Amino acid sequence: MQHLKVWDPVVRLFHWALVAGFLANAVFTKPGKLTHQWVGYAVAGLIAVRLIWGLVGTRHARFADFPPSVTGAIVQMRDMVTGRRHVHVGHSPLGAWMIYNLLLTMIAISISGYMQTTVSFFGVKWVESAHEFFVNWAEISIVLHVAAVIVETRRLRVNLAKAMITGYKDITAPQEPITCNPSAKTYLQEVLRSSH
Repeated sequence: MQHLKVWDPVVRLFHWALVAGFLANAVFTKPGKLTHQWVGYAVAGLIAVRLIWGLVGTRHARFADFPPSVTGAIVQMRDMVTGRRHVHVGHSPLGAWMIYNLLLTMIAISISGYMQTTVSFFGVKWVESAHEFFVNWAEISIVLHVAAVIVETRRLRVNLAKAMITGYKDITAPQEPITCNPSAKTYLQEVLRSSH
């Protein structure tokens, strides 16, 4: 069993604060009200912090550690279908795509939400429709994200949700953990080497 430190406090705090903020505005606050707006500003602030931390943070927090890779995502999906177990220390290739999807979606929600508070765009139908579309897309993405965490936790025997709370991943032998690498070629070499 390997007990690996993966997620730093900034990443974990960001993750759960974003969960709380999105849930608050999606379920508990009323659109157009001051509370809804302030929670939205807080979410936008969280996204800004995460973008900065993605450039200057710890190893697995940096965007360079989990670049979007079509090849990596295809290999991971193949592993899921064939039952091969390749544990990623940081974000997996599919996880990386979901992170970028959610970050961009939250930015779009924040911008379209803010636009509705301005004189120029208040009551403009396309802005309201865009905001609603991105909120709906975020909800679909979150459901897929949670489902993927459950499936991958069972498949890889690594409690991914617990790791986002404690910061540590417990990885059982004999599988060697591999990380997402900036180079798809390097990633594929590691996958092929670990399968022999």
